[in-house]
Amino acid sequence: MTPDGNRQLDPGAVGLGLRRALLGPLQTAESGDFDFLECAPENWIGVGGRFGEALQALSSRHPLVCHGLTLSLGGVAPLDETFLQRVRRFLELHRVPLYSEHLSYCSDDGQLYDLLPIPFTEEAVHHVAARIRRTQDIVGRRIAVENVSYYAPAPADRGQPALSEIDFINAVLGEADCDLLLDVNNIFVNAINHRYDASAFLAALPSERIAYIHVAGHYDEADDLKVDTHGAPVKDAVWALLGEAYRIHGLRPTLLERDFNFPPYAELVGELATIRKLIDDASPNHARRAHA
Repeated sequence: MTPDGNRQLDPGAVGLGLRRALLGPLQTAESGDFDFLECAPENWIGVGGRFGEALQALSSRHPLVCHGLTLSLGGVAPLDETFLQRVRRFLELHRVPLYSEHLSYCSDDGQLYDLLPIPFTEEAVHHVAARIRRTQDIVGRRIAVENVSYYAPAPADRGQPALSEIDFINAVLGEADCDLLLDVNNIFVNAINHRYDASAFLAALPSERIAYIHVAGHYDEADDLKVDTHGAPVKDAVWALLGEAYRIHGLRPTLLERDFNFPPYAELVGELATIRKLIDDASPNHARRAHA
């Protein structure tokens, strides 16, 4: 269910989020700084002028993946199928190999501008899976859904037994027949906030479903409270969990997310180099060299 003509990503590819604040450095970047870019289609569909020209120039030189913000897969309002048709045209125009969305909801009689958790119930599994399948039909491809951070679980309706987070995610992936965008920082944040084992959670995810990976920074509110911000450097413990993800599931294209509080571009390139080092350490060739 992947359209012909899209540029595929190497499992060892390293990417950076396409943000307007970074347009200048991205346009003048050295070859090899990054292998692909990621954008939110909502922020770019229909954009013309110098920003539209910049996007076209960048997507002509670098593979572009898309990560949606507003589809509200867990919501109760009907899917915006007109918007999804526009997304499909955008994906085809830029030969996008991967389109992902959040396993959450963000609307209720209008946009809530936050990613809110879905109740972990069988009823919610069926509801969300049906909406994912419909989304895939409209955009003409498999999509990936991202495991999200949350700070309080959504309450289940009376009489609806709750699933664990990992069982909910795996049930949605299976029933929807979709892929997973594995966000390593979200696992780390949730594991601290909800007191479970990040490594066990990571190992329980299905390797064959993982399309690509996100890694990002977070804010340490307290030892037992982490806030997923995408506005800080990646922490050492998250880097370690990313390396563990490669060892358990194999290499996947990996994207560094940074949404605000941007450092000098060279610092972002340094974080991309850390990803490359972890990929190299986990690669079969590295293992053979180490034992040579």
